[in-house]
Order: sequence, then structure tokens, then C-alpha cells
Amino acid sequence: MLNALEVFTTVVVGLMVGVEFSVAFVINPIFNALPEDSGQLGRAHGGRMLGAVMPVWYIGSLVLAAVWAIAGWHHHGTGLVVTAAALLILSVIMSLLLLVPINNRSKTWTPENRPEDWKEQANRWDRWHYVRVAVIIAAFTLLVAALA
Repeated sequence: MLNALEVFTTVVVGLMVGVEFSVAFVINPIFNALPEDSGQLGRAHGGRMLGAVMPVWYIGSLVLAAVWAIAGWHHHGTGLVVTAAALLILSVIMSLLLLVPINNRSKTWTPENRPEDWKEQANRWDRWHYVRVAVIIAAFTLLVAALA
């Protein structure tokens, strides 16, 4: 049963990393290259769509890692899982304090109502998102290492 939990947790976190990596290095660069207001509208739609899904994914990943750490407390690799869970906690805190406030504003923007500094806010979100992606990649790497 522990083995199934380990694999399931690693897959869930790995898929989350893939989505967030794609947002950072594929989706947002595509949006940024679109003409006129298309990119801003795309980012707003993405913010609404992923803003509804990702909180569940982040918290779910953290819960799974915590359950793995508790269930496997006396097994090899538990320190790696605990460290991964700590990184997932950091990613949730970063999200709540740094990224969600910008996302909550930007997902309602249209070309008619967006603020003058919308590009600066989008760039700030991107910079914090790159850091968050690095944090969750590190967490995922630790979970994979704990499987060995």
C-alpha cells in the first residue's frame, strides 16, 4: 500500500510540475507573442481556468506528501519526503502571498478595464512563478529520489 501511495504522490506532483513548467516556458511566452490584446485576454482566461484547479492540486500534493512521510516514517527516504513536503508548503505560501493576489486581479482584466501597469504586474507574476516552478521541481526531484 505504501508503494502505491509513493508512486501516486510522485505522479500527481510530477504532473503539477509539468503544468506549471508549461505555463512558465510555453503558454505565457506564446501569449506574450500574440498581437494586440490577445495575449492579455489569454492570460486572463488561463488565470480563471488554472486559478480554479491549481489550489486543489497544490494542497492535494502537499497532503499526499505528508501522508507518505507519516506512513513511511521508519522507511528509507523519509527525510527526502519531509523536505519535499516542506518545499510544497513553501510553494503554497508563495502562491497565497505573492501569486494569487496578482492572479485574482488579472483574471478580471479586459482591454477596457485593465490598469496602466498591467504588463508590469504580469511580469512580476512571471518572475515569482519561475521561482515557484524551481521550488516544486526540487520537491518533485526529492520525491523521485525517495522512491529509490
